[in-house]
Amino acid sequence: MRRSTGFQFRVCPRLRLPLLVCAGVILMASVASAENLQRMGRESFNNDWRFHRGAAEHAQNAQYDDASWRPLRLPHDWAIEGPFDIQYNARCGGLPFHGIGWYRKSFTLPETDRGKQVSVEFDGAMYNAEVWLNGHKVGQRPFGYMGFVCDLTEHLNFGDEANVIAVRLAPEDLSSRWYPGAGIYRNVWLDRKSPMHVDHWGTSITTPTVTAEQAVIAIETSIRCADANNCTGELQTTVLDASGQSIAQSTQPIEGKPEKAVTVSTELNVDQPKLWDISQPNLYHAVSKIVSADGEVLDRYVTRFGIRTIDFSVENGFVLNGQPVKFKGVCLHHDLGPLGAAVNRRATMRQLEIMKSMGVNAIRTSHNPPSPEQLECCDELGLVVMDESFDVWQIAKVENGYNKFFDEWSERDLRDMILRDRNHPSVIMWSIGNEILEQGRKDGWKQARRLTEICHDQDATRPVAAGFNYYPGAEVNGLAAEVDIVGWNYKPMRYQEVTEIHPDWIMCGSETSSCVSTRGEYHFPLVKYDTHPSKQVTSYDFIGPVWAYPPDFEFQSLEENPNILGEFVWTGFDYLGEPTPYGGRDNSTNGYWNGDWPVRSSFFGIVDLCGFPKDRFYLYQSQWTDTPMVHVLPHWTWPERIGEDTPVVCYTNCDEVELIVNGESQGRKARFSAPVTLPMSAKVVPEQTYDSKYRLQWVVPYQPGSIEVVGYVDEKPVSRKRFVTASAPKQIQLSADRSEIAADGMDLSFVTVQIQDGEGNFCPRADNLVKFSIDGPAEIAAVGNGNPASTEPFQADQRYAFNGLCMLIVRSKADVAGDIKITATSEGLDASTLSLHSTDND
Repeated sequence: MRRSTGFQFRVCPRLRLPLLVCAGVILMASVASAENLQRMGRESFNNDWRFHRGAAEHAQNAQYDDASWRPLRLPHDWAIEGPFDIQYNARCGGLPFHGIGWYRKSFTLPETDRGKQVSVEFDGAMYNAEVWLNGHKVGQRPFGYMGFVCDLTEHLNFGDEANVIAVRLAPEDLSSRWYPGAGIYRNVWLDRKSPMHVDHWGTSITTPTVTAEQAVIAIETSIRCADANNCTGELQTTVLDASGQSIAQSTQPIEGKPEKAVTVSTELNVDQPKLWDISQPNLYHAVSKIVSADGEVLDRYVTRFGIRTIDFSVENGFVLNGQPVKFKGVCLHHDLGPLGAAVNRRATMRQLEIMKSMGVNAIRTSHNPPSPEQLECCDELGLVVMDESFDVWQIAKVENGYNKFFDEWSERDLRDMILRDRNHPSVIMWSIGNEILEQGRKDGWKQARRLTEICHDQDATRPVAAGFNYYPGAEVNGLAAEVDIVGWNYKPMRYQEVTEIHPDWIMCGSETSSCVSTRGEYHFPLVKYDTHPSKQVTSYDFIGPVWAYPPDFEFQSLEENPNILGEFVWTGFDYLGEPTPYGGRDNSTNGYWNGDWPVRSSFFGIVDLCGFPKDRFYLYQSQWTDTPMVHVLPHWTWPERIGEDTPVVCYTNCDEVELIVNGESQGRKARFSAPVTLPMSAKVVPEQTYDSKYRLQWVVPYQPGSIEVVGYVDEKPVSRKRFVTASAPKQIQLSADRSEIAADGMDLSFVTVQIQDGEGNFCPRADNLVKFSIDGPAEIAAVGNGNPASTEPFQADQRYAFNGLCMLIVRSKADVAGDIKITATSEGLDASTLSLHSTDND
């Protein structure tokens, strides 16, 4: 591109790549999931652990008595269990994530495994992880977001003699700027390999040539041999299509050397390739078999991938398979709301499905390496990804951040992230940092160059990006010139200026808007404020901290600057911690950011912590989708506002919208016809106002009854939304996102709980306490209501409704199928039941 090292990927060759590792050992039409096996001999290692919170002297030793410890199944986040308390840091969620935690597991291996290479892989452990096997230290990793492998071979017992693995974690307070979670919060795998085997993350799949008629699949396989007497054989590589049919094969000889990896390269042709694309995310599998001279299969390693081309240029922006694509993206933290940081595939998929229904096509993994499951789901849904490594380099943002480990671990963590994620077709760029404070240093460019060169060395097929929030610091100090894609955080007012100065820079909005709101909350009159006595934020979608601005401002800036690749909104989902605009230093509580307790989670999300859309969801949907839609706010239950003028706002992608109040038309308004003036931060524009063309607004006196908006296209009504004034709460409505779940002990159904009046109208201000019971092979995984200022526990059998809604998350029981009955009760309301079914995994 334009770096002093002469890196030229955007010109020629064009960026092209597929996807890697996911999982799956053998693979018919179904998409491989993390519960499948990536390798022959690889199995889940999540069951039958024991956990202890606090110090435990000598717990690393095999003879230690852990009988009193709590049995559990991984993944596990001990902090989400609570309790919320002001003594914990509200900036980090007000939950007890820091301290010491121990995990232990006993297991046996048969004599037939003697001579194999045995390792354990942690997809993530938060953090300062140390691992022992039978009293011998076998590994450590301070960075909680990056997976790692520990070789167990040297210290194993076989036969009837048990092995004991022990893991000590020591997360520190203020180790991040949000809720990090705690514990072994991602999946764990046991890998039993032949002495000659495909190395860990050992395949690299690229597509150097792609046409409609044929794709060339280039596969490099790293093979490791631990047997000095036998390091020869052959590598058989087979490409499978989505139905599991073999469509290309090759065989190469292997001549390895003990304890040294050897790379075997092959190229295979796929005729009439089905490309991985946003609209059709087609996937393939490559099966790599190592076969001995006498025909024995020593190893089988499966890599899921996609075939696609990517290209970035000033002239055309981001091009996927020859078609320009604008990023309609969101930033996502790694927590799963009421479930905490413990990874769950269904919860991850649901988050992304909700985002895609809003029109999202891109995800930024803010601000650390994501779970493997998140990338798998992006692969399956057709979402492109900015895969991000660090929130901090050498200069600290918080007291115990990653800066403590950066010098020693940054290269290994970055290389491992790329090795792990390089074959995912969804991943289109690597991000080396977010708002790093080195932007303010004249020599900050040196670290930017070092990290960029590591990325280019590890993967020459994708560009390197970073999110910069200091302007002109990132420019004048040279950091922006060191990356391939310059990401700007909250700088839409600078797009044109930077383009004129650096016309060869490729740029995106790596973090945008930072608008804050609370689902279902409306404050009158419509004035900009810093905080509100309610400790909530109005959902009229114009409030934000000093650096922020309404979404509309970015929409217009992108229209006026078509060279910008698009945006990643802060954020798609609310997340635990960072309760801006509430919170601040409060020395009287010996804390940090506890000044507005019990506010303990973010207001930034386009949807709330439970996944319930806020009004802003529909503003983005109106700009990012084509299916006709209308949305109106606020709700129409305001007994204290009778006769008062009430602003009514509509978001739409239709040609015109008609507002109907109590059966009387208030007239039609054409889209983009009448700008609505919004207050703005002086830090964004000096006028402190902005006229938005992306909203329609009427002001009408409130009277009980109904309010309705009707959207028209070509003079025909095509979409409508209606609210009715609710009377007193009378009943509970339950609805599940999935009525059938797998009996694997991990699958989930998210049950929406809505409070209604006797006529079935939604009660938007109801706060009834709802209690839950479950009969059948399932259990309560968590409850929530999206209220960012509540210290109710997430692990409970009851929840207050918040602005009319709460949520029950139901989890199946392992290996027990059958009917599930959910009952919800509340004092003074009619009870409600809902039936689900749990099915066998077979």
